[in-house]
Amino acid sequence: MSDQTSVAHELSYARVFDAPRELVFRCMIEPEHLTHFWGPIGVRTPLENIAVDPRPGGVFETVMVNDADGSQYMMRAVYVEVVEPERLVWTEALSGVTTTSTLVDLGDGRTEVRIRQTNVPEAFRSPEAQAGFSTSLDRFAAYLRQLSGDSER
Repeated sequence: MSDQTSVAHELSYARVFDAPRELVFRCMIEPEHLTHFWGPIGVRTPLENIAVDPRPGGVFETVMVNDADGSQYMMRAVYVEVVEPERLVWTEALSGVTTTSTLVDLGDGRTEVRIRQTNVPEAFRSPEAQAGFSTSLDRFAAYLRQLSGDSER
């Protein structure tokens, strides 16, 4: 399941992943996992370009690299809230976007991730930007399937 909505200066996404909540949470805070799915299709985020200190006041930094031309896109955020394994909140320094990810254990080995972004600049709310974000969630789902050894779903 995937759903996305847009309200003035806000974006919301929801996705159900076929993985337990604890694993989904670890994948969202550990560079060794993030490197496999962080960013939309057409970019990569090398392990050495990821710094994560998952605690309130801790830094979350990534540098994505465009596969086509090598352009780099830096994201630097500070964690506001970390409640393992159910909630992550960070605010990006440059854009001011606050991202809240809530992980809901569906009780059957699946996890629903609800992402709410506030203070979203207009450029990030474009259909193209939202589609790019959705491809990152697709990459995350594929990576979780790979971890579980089920690449057919």
